Amino acid sequence: MKHVDAIVVGAGPNGLSAAIELARAGRSVHVIERAPEIGGGTRTSELTLPGFRHDVCSAVHPLVVGSPYLSTLGLERYGLEFDYPAVECAHPLDDGTAVALGRSIAETAQGLGVDGAAYDSLVGPFAREWDRLAEFVLGPPVRVPRHPLLVARFGRAGIRSAQRIATASFDGPRARALFAGMAAHSFRPLDASATAAFALVLLALGHTAGWPVARGGSAAITTAMRRHLESLGGVVETGREVRELRELPEATAILFDLTPRQLLQICGDGLPRSYRAALGRYRYGCGAFKLDYALSGPVPWRAEECRRAGTVHLGGTFEEIAAGELAVARGSHPERPFVLTAQPSRIDPTRAPAGKHTLWAYCHVPGGSNVDMTAAIEAQIERFAPGFRDLVLARAARGPAQIEADNPNYVGGDINGGMASLSQTLARPVARISPYTTPNPKLFICSSATPPGGGVHGMCGYHAARAALRGVLR
Repeated sequence: MKHVDAIVVGAGPNGLSAAIELARAGRSVHVIERAPEIGGGTRTSELTLPGFRHDVCSAVHPLVVGSPYLSTLGLERYGLEFDYPAVECAHPLDDGTAVALGRSIAETAQGLGVDGAAYDSLVGPFAREWDRLAEFVLGPPVRVPRHPLLVARFGRAGIRSAQRIATASFDGPRARALFAGMAAHSFRPLDASATAAFALVLLALGHTAGWPVARGGSAAITTAMRRHLESLGGVVETGREVRELRELPEATAILFDLTPRQLLQICGDGLPRSYRAALGRYRYGCGAFKLDYALSGPVPWRAEECRRAGTVHLGGTFEEIAAGELAVARGSHPERPFVLTAQPSRIDPTRAPAGKHTLWAYCHVPGGSNVDMTAAIEAQIERFAPGFRDLVLARAARGPAQIEADNPNYVGGDINGGMASLSQTLARPVARISPYTTPNPKLFICSSATPPGGGVHGMCGYHAARAALRGVLR
């Protein structure tokens, strides 16, 4: 292969974002992907029965719409469409009601009763200023914020634990339960520092970008990104695994959409010993146990809000969710796990045959767990949707080992690409002024192991590309 300006190893959303940004700057780019298809965590496949299209990992995409980078690419020109639910996320309770996150702050607050005003005071400023806040939340860790007062307000709240914020802010169980479900996306115990930030970001996104699904499946996102890249002259090669640096063609810059474990395996002596040792200390978080269902009808949720929602959080009260997440962090498997579900076929009819439906569900488990959580997950669904089991036509289960085998970036089933602890958020993957660079001036990291971390937002790839353009590609 002839010399190119940049090679990107890995064709997930971050790798493709990096490639697009480099191509937009006029650089020649070649993307290499080990799997037979692109997408990483944004792939769609018939995992159960013919005609039922399931998202292999990510399913709901507020961060695509709310991304300061992806939202500017005009991916609708390349076939990407989003479908929006009537309710962004619902959180059912045992009394048969549900808390609903809607686009309207006022309507969401009204559903929280006594805590409505407190919710508006806590979340409202971040939702109303999301575009400004996103520059900070989804940006590199070391820079001067353009909106310091807003950032300071977010920092004061976000750096705290979800438990502390929920206890201090809310008096009733409904707002606390909603906040717990959002914070649990951190894969961390709810008494851990900075878990409140996850809840605040996801709630703000619900009011601004919404929580949509991609028409036809999550694969539509990276398919559109590939088309955009190729329109700029970029090349994508699939089915080629890179095991060593010397296997790569000659290039001025190489960007890796990989986590530290894969980077160490490939780069070897291409990185100094001290940096390799720092990468070796990178910590991965809890894993996921995932189920995909082909259903004969829609999930029979008791609460009407759940029937209108794209995403449904199952876990009951704040206390129950906190206990379950703490158990997972301590290496146990809770009898009542917090379960995240998505029902794309409710709003996207292309996902299943007429009259049929799909359901996407997972819970957190200790990293590398081999425990089958099917019964526990189904018990939680049945708890809030009696009769659910009678609708199951087929199911596909994937534990941490299968998830990692399918995507080596998900070490131990960690779909966030690394533990989201406060220290590792600030120094991800190691402590450097520009975490996307390495001591080798031609090697860069563009995966979710760099800030801002996990999620389909493309910002890790964008920032890595900008670092390369300031460095060897300037």
